[in-house]
Amino acid sequence: MKKMLLVFILPLILVTSFQTISAEPTQDSNELRLQDMLMLLLTPYIEEDLTNYYSKIRKDVSPHITPWKIEVIDTNRNHFRGFQMQITFEIEPTDGGQWIPIGKDRMTYEISSGPDVKLIHHTHLKTYKYPPE
Repeated sequence: MKKMLLVFILPLILVTSFQTISAEPTQDSNELRLQDMLMLLLTPYIEEDLTNYYSKIRKDVSPHITPWKIEVIDTNRNHFRGFQMQITFEIEPTDGGQWIPIGKDRMTYEISSGPDVKLIHHTHLKTYKYPPE
């Protein structure tokens, strides 16, 4: 009887825990749309900086940006209603063809009026094996 109960409860707990672990948004929102618009506007800057970096460590593939694979870590501004802002995010650039991630990076950009966008910090977190086995 105990085994039967365990066999029934364990899968239920596992399914429930997997559903609550996912931090991926499941609905559209104003915040998500604004974040996506910002990532689309920053894509040319991100792609240029990642291409410069990855060309030194990977000769087999150049990075491509998938805006839906960007996770915003932090945002701040210089003062209340100031227009000098910073955004930090983690990104997994892909190979562009099969959309296979080739690495993981953390980048911080400063955005100010003008508009002026500049990379102020880049940390390469991980290089993935390519092509994956």
